Amino acid sequence: MDARNDLPLALRIAVTRLLRPLFRVLLRHQMSFHAFEELAKRVYVDVAITDFGIPGKKPSISRASILSGLTRKDVQRLLAEPLEPSAVETERYNRAARVLTAWTRDPDFTDARGEPRPLDPQDAGGGFALLVRRHSGDVPVRAVLDELLRVGAVRRRDDGRLELVARAYVPQRSPVDKIAILGVDVADLIDTIDHNIEHGDTDPRFQRKVMYHSIPVEALREFRRLAAAQAQALLEKFDKWLATRDQPNPPDKPDAPRARVGLGIYYFEERKTASSSQQE
Repeated sequence: MDARNDLPLALRIAVTRLLRPLFRVLLRHQMSFHAFEELAKRVYVDVAITDFGIPGKKPSISRASILSGLTRKDVQRLLAEPLEPSAVETERYNRAARVLTAWTRDPDFTDARGEPRPLDPQDAGGGFALLVRRHSGDVPVRAVLDELLRVGAVRRRDDGRLELVARAYVPQRSPVDKIAILGVDVADLIDTIDHNIEHGDTDPRFQRKVMYHSIPVEALREFRRLAAAQAQALLEKFDKWLATRDQPNPPDKPDAPRARVGLGIYYFEERKTASSSQQE
């Protein structure tokens, strides 16, 4: 049988598996199917218009209708509804992450052992205000501090100095921020898989995981600690490499192309039921 004939079934199975954990999140946070359906239609139309146009021709409502399976009337209505802006949230995430990374790497803000030292909120002795201005552009110092305090990455000590609590911008308290990360990180993974489906033979992107199906539950805590420590060390190594290259274009190449690039690592586990264990 031609492998291409299996694609529709494989796609249905993959989408079903993808939607199950997504719908679990949506139901837990009271998003109705109608609200999801409207979002899906809007993004479907936007992707059809943006990514599947015919070279040399202006994107049309008719073509978007054909590709999406929606009526021309629906397409026209959906295009009149703006997509939710994400640039502000993404930039807030990026600037906060840059400040935390610099606090662990810039020698002006670390101690003799190379550890991030507590900082005066202002500029005294190379304080937090200097850190923000050096590594976060023109964002107000107070805005960055409020954000890092809010997500639990920084705490204010009794002596008034600021102490780094988390080396990465991972919100510990706000479900709003955690759900925003869901949108960014899962989208990146799907983009990588899509690229490998289309171009994996000639230009593959790294996508691997290690998995075993029958690990004793009592071993999980030890593996979580091992995975977290070694993954963090690997990410910090890559961060240092990328940071040295994250510089403005030189004057002789002002229009040199730029790209957003990175590598993500995540931990997963699924507890086995008694019935699934007996079937093996």
